[in-house]
Amino acid sequence: MPHRNKAVTKDVQDKLTPLMVLQDFIEGNSRFIRDEVHTIDHKALITQTTDGQHPKAIVLSCIDSRVPVELIFDQTIGDVFVARVAGNFENVDILGSMEYSCKVAGSKLIFVLGHESCGAIKAACDHVELGNITSMLDNIQPAVKKSESQVKGKHNSSNTEFVNQTIENNVRLTIERIREKSPILKEMEANGEIKIVGGVYHISSGKVAML
Repeated sequence: MPHRNKAVTKDVQDKLTPLMVLQDFIEGNSRFIRDEVHTIDHKALITQTTDGQHPKAIVLSCIDSRVPVELIFDQTIGDVFVARVAGNFENVDILGSMEYSCKVAGSKLIFVLGHESCGAIKAACDHVELGNITSMLDNIQPAVKKSESQVKGKHNSSNTEFVNQTIENNVRLTIERIREKSPILKEMEANGEIKIVGGVYHISSGKVAML
């Protein structure tokens, strides 16, 4: 099994391209599926990152406990920023976090990660209303509406095809809105400094399918 005892340094981060980081994620997910992830010297990495961090990427993920972001990409301490909210959508605070990650801290990749069997997506498909959950789910409604024009049958969580289409639409629309709402990130992507990508994690297999 591969071994990790060195944290990402500024020099290492500077040499990385967005495509290299994406490839690193894809290979890491492949190791995760095969159960051949790195053995980690946590103590060494804690020591090396005490005075600073130079993460390769920021991942926007759902809060789902079955989607442990660092694990599924075989990343560790100091490798990635992770922003999490039920339904993995962007808002002002997450956009600010992404801008910090990329413009200030030097990350090369923004990865929007949806997942199979997402409870937030199912709730949005069913137009659930409950406390603060109601306004949270409003963020997912554009994806629900898009799916309604694409999928036949029932437009609620009983229709697996409808739910899966909404999961994908939500990732794609989130990426579009990140570019629309953040001129900083849009310009960085246009200049080739970062890449903004998306995928869906399959809880049943451990695989991240790129969109």
